[in-house]
Amino acid sequence: MFPSSYAAPIAVFFIVGGLLSCFAGYRLFRVVLGIYGFMLGAAITTTWVGSGHGGTFALVLAAVVGGLVGAVLMVAAYFVGVGLVGAGLAALVLNVGWHALRHTDPPTVLLVVFAVLGALLALSVVRYVVVFGTALAGSWTAILGALALSSPAALRAASAPDTWVVYPSGPIPFRWWMPIAWLAVALGGIIVQLSTTTKTAGPKRSKPKKT
Repeated sequence: MFPSSYAAPIAVFFIVGGLLSCFAGYRLFRVVLGIYGFMLGAAITTTWVGSGHGGTFALVLAAVVGGLVGAVLMVAAYFVGVGLVGAGLAALVLNVGWHALRHTDPPTVLLVVFAVLGALLALSVVRYVVVFGTALAGSWTAILGALALSSPAALRAASAPDTWVVYPSGPIPFRWWMPIAWLAVALGGIIVQLSTTTKTAGPKRSKPKKT
């Protein structure tokens, strides 16, 4: 949660960060990790401070400190970031398939197993996992930001009395076109990334120089 007076700037940050992730996530993977690390760290710390009824200054300070810590940790733990992308994709596939077949949440144990397998697979096929993961995450992030920025109703739905809460889907009013727009923008991002990168481009560790 964030101070409600900062909802519009945060929505813009979501749009910019989401588009950057969607269309240049592989080339700028460390930057993208930093952006999402900042979002995650800020969300965690502001939720903790907000639960204690912290004021606006406390929420802003918590967002900045938590965001910076989250960004540094995500960038420093590059391979952890790649693994998390794979785990997230595996969990997404399992949830969608399970809901389509049984209309319930998948068992926790099965979800953990899929996440671990996805993380291991991600480390073996880094390029495609990063491209698909950043395109899907970036597309959804940008759509959430655009919806919140363009719709006062969405901002009100995502706001407590004095804070703005970021949700992956609800309670921001759901619209029928959102899954279509999400997949369409993500597909565009995947095509752009695959056509503008090579297997040797993108995130990699620096090699020591020969003397």
